[in-house]
Amino acid sequence: MMKNATLICVPIMGETVEKMVLDIQKAKLNGADLVEIRLDSLSTFNPHQDLNTFIQQHHSLPFLFTYRPIWEGGKYDGDENRRLDALRLAMELGADYVDIELKVAHEFYDSIRGKTFNKTKVIVSSHNYQYTPSVEDLGDLVARIQATGADIVKIATTAVEITDVARMFQIMVHSQVSHVPFIGLVMGDRGLISRVLCAKFGGYLTFGTLESGVVSAPGQPTIKDLLHLYNFRQLGPETKVYGIIGKPVSHSKSPILFNEAFKTVGFNGVFVFLLVDDLANFLRTYSSTDFVGFSVTIPHKESALKCCDEVDPVAKSIGAVNCIVRRPTDGKLIGYNTDYVGAISAIEDGLRGKLNSSGTAVSPLAGKLFVVIGAGGAGKALAYGAKEKGARIVIANRTYDRARELADVIGGDALALSDLDSYHPEDGMILANTTSIGMQPKVDETPISKHALKFYSLVFDAVYTPKVTRLLKEAEESGVTIVEGMEMFIGQAYEQYEKYTGLPAPKQLFRKIMENY
Repeated sequence: MMKNATLICVPIMGETVEKMVLDIQKAKLNGADLVEIRLDSLSTFNPHQDLNTFIQQHHSLPFLFTYRPIWEGGKYDGDENRRLDALRLAMELGADYVDIELKVAHEFYDSIRGKTFNKTKVIVSSHNYQYTPSVEDLGDLVARIQATGADIVKIATTAVEITDVARMFQIMVHSQVSHVPFIGLVMGDRGLISRVLCAKFGGYLTFGTLESGVVSAPGQPTIKDLLHLYNFRQLGPETKVYGIIGKPVSHSKSPILFNEAFKTVGFNGVFVFLLVDDLANFLRTYSSTDFVGFSVTIPHKESALKCCDEVDPVAKSIGAVNCIVRRPTDGKLIGYNTDYVGAISAIEDGLRGKLNSSGTAVSPLAGKLFVVIGAGGAGKALAYGAKEKGARIVIANRTYDRARELADVIGGDALALSDLDSYHPEDGMILANTTSIGMQPKVDETPISKHALKFYSLVFDAVYTPKVTRLLKEAEESGVTIVEGMEMFIGQAYEQYEKYTGLPAPKQLFRKIMENY
């Protein structure tokens, strides 16, 4: 596969030149194409001496010098002429790039007119920390930046919603057609896809940090994630985009699993985090054939049902969709539910192991009392799946009315979660937690007290971060068979992978990938 031309730039933000020099070496080792020296982060800065140190002595990578003032989101709060003098000096000394803010670009260019600097490319930048303008306004901004004489246009905006990024992609594609070197990034967690998919849509460069959390702008990924999680170098115009839609979404392991699988089998796709507020708006906005498949997680599984053109009958009965595929022939969105398949088969395997009765046609769930905690999308899926296998269903939920509602639809009983501790009509029941109780960071929470677990023969927890929740730990200590959420996760992912790619799921590979996380 061809390598894309989008460069990865690592921002270097040490307080001393020595710290910066060390970080430049680190950036090189990590695979950076260039580094951005943020002069405004130095606690003391001696332009002649320090710029010389960087350019003459440590030129292992191309350098971009940025001296960002407070009024454009940086740290420099001093004399404007001194700031611009330092950037001119960087050009004289042979910097590869300097970054100048649009607000001062005309006067900067006036001051260097007539001088020739052999190699320095000037990036003229504009930052909007509030929102992302309309496509029309972004287009005007590109024209204004070009009019200054910029070699490279840079626009950074802020994502209020993930749909804002689509406007930046539009401008990026247009700039490519008109051969304008363009850096377009959308800041914030909702803008993360701009930093990854710019390699698909032809952006000039993206930023990747050395460490997570140490960012020069909100929402930057690490260079390690760009290269190894997203396979950034392999992304191109033909790459198909998949993703996990949720809110929150950053805890999901799906991108690790799918990207690693895509890379191993040589499938030209990328799987990204999609922090979505309004699902219908998201699907309307990203309606091109570039965006072909989505996994759906909390809280969008039920609204996903309404957003699809067609819904698989099983997903319809459950009332929740966790997998959306864009049909290549007509672009229609088809909704599926793969949640229950993974969980139910993992629970059956757990019970079979207990009974040593593999190979029987009747499900070991038949006739069992199956208690589901939670009445959301995953709760419905499990209740439906267990009912189909012949189990008797009880729904326990914080709000009793929702439990009652689901129990009526499915044909079962309802409980308030607060009554679960004292509920034990029989021994050998099965418990399935489908809520986020016990999920990171609240790992010390559990939906049921330990003394009540002895009435169960098997406990399943859909939460898979952490791998073993407090609920599972206490169940195991009580001598109960446990099934981890990771089993459900891998099981539902098999089916999604096949729907996305049309290829058989590499099951051994999936297990191997997830063993490391």
